[in-house]
Amino acid sequence: MAAAEMKVATSRGALAAAINAANTAGRQANAARKAYHKIAGHYQRAQSEFEDARARVDQIAQASYMGSAFTRINVIIDATGPADMMDRLSMVDQLMRTQQAEVDRLIWTRRAARSAQDQAGLAKRQAEDAEALAQATLLSAKGAQNAAVSAKQALARLVLIRQAALRVANAQRSAVLARYRAAVAEERRIRAALRGWAARSRDGRYDGGQLFMPVRGWKSSDFGERYDPYYRVWQLHAGTDFAAPRGTPIHAAAAGHVIRAGWSDGYGKYTCIDHGRISGVPFETCYGHQSRILVHVGEFVYQGEVIGRVGTTGASTGNHLHFETRFNGVPKNPLRYLPNCLC
Repeated sequence: MAAAEMKVATSRGALAAAINAANTAGRQANAARKAYHKIAGHYQRAQSEFEDARARVDQIAQASYMGSAFTRINVIIDATGPADMMDRLSMVDQLMRTQQAEVDRLIWTRRAARSAQDQAGLAKRQAEDAEALAQATLLSAKGAQNAAVSAKQALARLVLIRQAALRVANAQRSAVLARYRAAVAEERRIRAALRGWAARSRDGRYDGGQLFMPVRGWKSSDFGERYDPYYRVWQLHAGTDFAAPRGTPIHAAAAGHVIRAGWSDGYGKYTCIDHGRISGVPFETCYGHQSRILVHVGEFVYQGEVIGRVGTTGASTGNHLHFETRFNGVPKNPLRYLPNCLC
């Protein structure tokens, strides 16, 4: 749920950033277009001035080609005196300066036109780039918007699924707790029954040494406090679990008398064997979740004898043997008494 909410928030932030970037890029594109139009106007005016200057220079060149230069010489030759000569020379000089000015103006206007043309081209490229950036940013904003919508829809679906699961869990919770309370009561009965049997038993001291491995499998759960996957509560796991295929033989860990062989609410098909006393305390082993029980109460069994088959009866989530070592009915950690290699 937290991850889904984070995804929605991230998508919204990306959407806001993308929209802001798109707006900025759009403003930049508009500014670039305005700058282009302004510079393009400057270019048009410079080009017009250049065309006008070129026309005037063309006229001068045409006049020179048609004999204007000879006309100027004749004007000087026809002078009537020194003063007239000076006036005529001044007039010719003025005319030549005017013509040179027109040529200089042509050169300047051509440079101005080329510069304006270059600036207009640059402004046009900048406008096009800004426009492309605005379009790309807008597409990114739309993608972020779609992602935000999808994330919000996914979050809504997740909320609905979680609410439905919570309703189912609450509906099942009372039944699960009832089974758990029954299992706790069954554990009390088992301890009381084992203590009662021990009080009546005449079996002597246990002298069997180390226990025989009760099943060929692999350890799947330890003894101790744990979250029970079946009852979904924290409680003491009274034994060690050994996973094995259904039907795998279960062996008596030591010789003794069968004192329990039947159904238990939590342990399913359940067998307990009394092995005598250790330091005056009755010692028992128990075997839970069997698919078959192959012994009966009162029967004497030898160490290693097959007493049942692996299964998943009772409060179990898969095929395994739940193996217990109890002292006067109180469970202790079986790993203290089994071979270190668990073999």
